[in-house]
Amino acid sequence: MNINAFFLTSFRIVLIPLALLYGMLVWVRNKLFDKKILKSATFGIPIINVGNIAVGGTGKSPMVLYLLHLLQPHFEVATLSRGYKRKTKGYVLANAESTAIEIGDEPMLFHQQFPDVAVAVGEERLVAIPQLLQDKPNTQVVVLDDAFQHRWVQAGLNILLTEYQNLYINDFFLPTGDLRDSKQSAKRADIIIVTKCPPTLSEAERRKITEQLQPQTHQTVYFTCLQYGTPYHITTKQERTITADDEVLVVCGIANPKPLQQYVQQHAHTYYFQSFKDHHIFSIDDVEQIQKKLAELDAPKKYILTTQKDAVRLEKFADVLQNIPMYVLPVQHEFMFGTANAFEQQISTFIKNYTTP
Repeated sequence: MNINAFFLTSFRIVLIPLALLYGMLVWVRNKLFDKKILKSATFGIPIINVGNIAVGGTGKSPMVLYLLHLLQPHFEVATLSRGYKRKTKGYVLANAESTAIEIGDEPMLFHQQFPDVAVAVGEERLVAIPQLLQDKPNTQVVVLDDAFQHRWVQAGLNILLTEYQNLYINDFFLPTGDLRDSKQSAKRADIIIVTKCPPTLSEAERRKITEQLQPQTHQTVYFTCLQYGTPYHITTKQERTITADDEVLVVCGIANPKPLQQYVQQHAHTYYFQSFKDHHIFSIDDVEQIQKKLAELDAPKKYILTTQKDAVRLEKFADVLQNIPMYVLPVQHEFMFGTANAFEQQISTFIKNYTTP
């Protein structure tokens, strides 16, 4: 353990009393909902909730994109997010002029990849959903992004994501751990997905993790790994394959960059890493700093690699970036053990058989 990790661990241990207090508040809140003293609203339409009970990157955005890709050809689908780190407030429906500053990086990514899907943001889902349905009255399905712990809305299907390297069953409440909700809340999920698994995950380990999660009879457990696509230039969209001769400067502001680092390390000759805070809003000074870092690399085949979420926050500098070798690395979930069809059938069956509670 390095010195920084030691101090971070020690600091978190000191904060155990705060974590216990936070956990008690979460318990009380959940009990109020369970006893229907606080009431969840339903809207007479299939709502799919994608979320987690821990802070950090579990792959919610790629899962929302997976669902949009699955549903958009067959249903009038809409998605609603909080719009974290945006500069606007309240309900906003994305349009052709929307930017990541106005609606947030993740909703902007949804909007770019699925321009025909209604993409909305709103801190209060209870208020935003009626506005969304009023703006888009033909909507047949709503996908909620990161709303598992927001119980004011009762989703018909709850999808809970948990990361392979940090299963919620082994975690603890904030600020000592990463949990923002109780482990017992996982019982509300209909589907549990263990994400970011190693592609070599064995059947024996799959069974072991499933047993550790102790799923309820109504719950299905799936496992996914990350599948990276071919990088493309941030402005020209020209593709470029990562080769063993490349010197890559990885630039990102995401919650968990480790899988990305591991992937680039496996495929490039050398990589360098320049990190920013999650959802970082890039400035022109940041871009100049990135350019300077790239110029310092003494290599014939060098370029910058960033994520799709970071790209939507960098595109406002398109005039500058068109002359910079900056490439975007797409990523998506790949269901393991041949379970993709079962997952997709479960989603389709839920929608087709949906009845108002």
